[in-house]
Amino acid sequence: MSATWQGDDAPDPLQIGVIGWGLVALRGLVLAMLVFGGLLILLLLRLFERPIFGTRRPVTPYITQFVCRNAFRILGMKFRTRGALMTERGAVVANHSSWLDIFALNARKRIYFVSKAEVAKWPGIGWLARATGTVFIERDRRKAREQTEMFEERLRAGHKLLFFPEGTSTDGQRVLPFKTTLFAAFFTEQLRDFMHVQPVSVVFHAPKGQPDRFYGWWGEMEFGPHLLKTLAAWPQGGVELTYHPPVKVSDFADRKMLAAYCEQAVRQGHTDMRALEAQP
Repeated sequence: MSATWQGDDAPDPLQIGVIGWGLVALRGLVLAMLVFGGLLILLLLRLFERPIFGTRRPVTPYITQFVCRNAFRILGMKFRTRGALMTERGAVVANHSSWLDIFALNARKRIYFVSKAEVAKWPGIGWLARATGTVFIERDRRKAREQTEMFEERLRAGHKLLFFPEGTSTDGQRVLPFKTTLFAAFFTEQLRDFMHVQPVSVVFHAPKGQPDRFYGWWGEMEFGPHLLKTLAAWPQGGVELTYHPPVKVSDFADRKMLAAYCEQAVRQGHTDMRALEAQP
């Protein structure tokens, strides 16, 4: 988990019945086979892909996308998207509710996440992140130039980089103010003229009878209990993504204006989708 948004209330206690534990066992086994089977295939393909194509990854992102899309089928969660995918080179920014965001955003678009360097050391999640090409960055101004060069290399290779400007995950009921730090890298002389950014709104719809924040992951919540709760849910809810029109970085005066525009687009899309959900 990336930071410490605490919310207004404590997380709901974990409550799983007999049927729920049965679903945990069944879904968990199949999901593990999908994720780690896909990871094994991806790593084997990278043995040939890397020496031939270098930074470019023309094959393995399809493995990641296949795994993430089918993860929702195994969980029984509805998956809906609207809007066109960006074809220009650049980055994608989205609001952040849960570790499930990673599956949702990878399921529709072949992307590479930008994450803090500490994630690379996390057991399990760190291994998956490294294997799928996550870009790890450090919050150190002395490495700003090095990291900008890394962004440029990946973007010129055709990679779509995705980051969460809120800097933390939430209960899914709100969009926090966007931090502008990473947007600054897009205004360098090397990136500004060809970079585009596409805002994406992500909304999770809770299972019937459950709190709206059911899929949210925030504060000091541990990954294990949240995973168990998600696996045990019956019936399940769903996730919906809205892809907003991409914008060109050079059309904005500075990082603050670009961040404000993206925040407004994501916030409005989030509000609109939640309003539609509330209609009878």
